[in-house]
Amino acid sequence: MKTRRTRVPAALRATVFALLISGAVLHLSRAAADEAAPAAEHLAGSWQKHQFSFAFMGFTSTYSCDGLADKLRVLLLAAGARADVKSQPGACASPYGRPDKFARADLTFYTLAPLAGDAAANDKPVDGVWRPVALAALSPWQLQIGDCEVVDQFRTQVLPMFTTRGIENHTTCVPHQESGSLIDLKFQALAAAPVKKDAASAKSAAGAGS
Repeated sequence: MKTRRTRVPAALRATVFALLISGAVLHLSRAAADEAAPAAEHLAGSWQKHQFSFAFMGFTSTYSCDGLADKLRVLLLAAGARADVKSQPGACASPYGRPDKFARADLTFYTLAPLAGDAAANDKPVDGVWRPVALAALSPWQLQIGDCEVVDQFRTQVLPMFTTRGIENHTTCVPHQESGSLIDLKFQALAAAPVKKDAASAKSAAGAGS
């Protein structure tokens, strides 16, 4: 009894071979990219204190003073400010929670700056890294397109207090309307590196919790 061999069409063999080759090339390119990717750039830094009275000047949206303070707190934390941000309603004519055309907020916050060579000996260095930040509608989720003017004013008045690089601003705010407005602000900010818990600390915490 003869065994009949099924002949695979040449076109199909070529397609399978091409897929195998492309898969191998993709795997090698990803491996090369992983090896070539630079490690996170760490910088020794120190916390710098800032106090600023933010007076909102816009045409499209109106905020209560407490609402403006909440929005600015979101922006400060997103930009890399230390977690103990204080953003409080300023001196406003309108009662709490009521929109005010001249809304104000008083800000107290700390940003990370590269540690200067002549820094005081008692300055404890902070491990800093460059963190990418992208502000857009719903990024962070509390931002709406109607906050365009707040973001743009934050960029010009508050962001210079941060240590940043690679700023790309394509934010466009159309007065008196949200249609056509765009929040698109990207930059890298010097921020505190995430704290890594060592095995001993984790074990101790686990023991305390049991």
